[in-house]
Amino acid sequence: MTLRVLGVDPGLTRCGIGVVDVEKNRRATMVAFGVVGTSPEESLDKRLLMIATSIDDWLDRYEPHVLAVERVFSQLNVSTVMGVAQASGVVIAAAARRGIPVALHTPSEVKAAVTGSGTSNKDAVTKLVTKILRLDAPPRPADAADALALAITHAWRAGSGAAVASTGPGSASLTPAQRAWADAEAKARRAR
Repeated sequence: MTLRVLGVDPGLTRCGIGVVDVEKNRRATMVAFGVVGTSPEESLDKRLLMIATSIDDWLDRYEPHVLAVERVFSQLNVSTVMGVAQASGVVIAAAARRGIPVALHTPSEVKAAVTGSGTSNKDAVTKLVTKILRLDAPPRPADAADALALAITHAWRAGSGAAVASTGPGSASLTPAQRAWADAEAKARRAR
């Protein structure tokens, strides 16, 4: 059984997107990555619509089991935080419309999961994402590498699928990652 995770590094100017398939043994394989770019000269509504349309396309094309989004964190630049929060909201709503579970991870959680240190820089994250996914070249730009790192982090935090349970009654105590593994396994069983 493989868990497909779509990771999103939200932003108004550059919104990184990455899709990863992760096996129970934690072996991760890159499916796709990219960046949705919007121009600061465009109006906010048009920028958010472009992100929404792109996310809809990615969700429909790759049919992830779960969506992992970078959690908005406090910065001194309020306008940057607002843009990230607005882009995040659009992405989360797109997943909710499809019934896809969403998990939020902080940048330090992602860095720690992928590099072993919550204070690693972007270059270290990109280098290890390249190694983990067995890529010939680093994913560029860094926003795409960050999205792939989010997807890997989420799958790995699911306990490598060890906590697979029913999505019926009693599944409320499962984490979103564990529910995603359970849903993916149930879907695979139905397909057999």
